[in-house]
Amino acid sequence: MAKLIHAMFRVLELERSIDFYRRAFNLEESHRLDFSGFTLVYLRNDENDMEIELTLNKGTTEPYELGNGYGHVAFAVDDLTATHTHFVKEGFAPKDIVDFAPDGELVARFFFCNDPDGYSIEVLQRHGHYQ
Repeated sequence: MAKLIHAMFRVLELERSIDFYRRAFNLEESHRLDFSGFTLVYLRNDENDMEIELTLNKGTTEPYELGNGYGHVAFAVDDLTATHTHFVKEGFAPKDIVDFAPDGELVARFFFCNDPDGYSIEVLQRHGHYQ
């Protein structure tokens, strides 16, 4: 048996990223490890058993190239419309809400945005598979 415990993102400005995830998803710092060459900060909230690990490589000054292999991380929320409105007010530039119903039955309702380092985030309405 295996348990997923965190997803890691390399970030250019640690405090900017911590602020984004706090304001966007109510994630707070749960643990920090500071080493000579890098710092690891783990974020979570009471609803999550899994964490986001932010990695700051000290001395890095250029944005990371995400390439074409990275997909996205997803968060499920209780009220997608309210969350979208919140993201607009916070200046997070979310894309429009999409109702995905290819055969007439709603599969998912979601929008995408990017974090400060360009990582793609999907925000889904709690529904069906997406809880």
